[in-house]
Amino acid sequence: MVMPKGGPISRESGENLAIQALSYLAQDAERLGQFLSQTGIGPDMIRQAAADPAFLAGVLDHVAGDEKLLLAVADYAGVSPETVERAHSALSGQRESELP
Repeated sequence: MVMPKGGPISRESGENLAIQALSYLAQDAERLGQFLSQTGIGPDMIRQAAADPAFLAGVLDHVAGDEKLLLAVADYAGVSPETVERAHSALSGQRESELP
């Protein structure tokens, strides 16, 4: 997936990146279990939840909250950590000018 460098990220690109992040989380049962525990969603609900942009924003929020995980997901997706944060902003409705 090609992400724009430095510019705004479309909602669709943000959703695609969040799905990649979810795929990364799903590769490790313990890591996925921790995420599901925090969200309150059961494993059987992931596919349905992944269709919800708010859930996908939550995936990226979870990833961005842990620097080690953020770096791992960025590497897995072939993007910079800043791109993951920009994708989170795109999905959460936050403008990039509002970022710290």
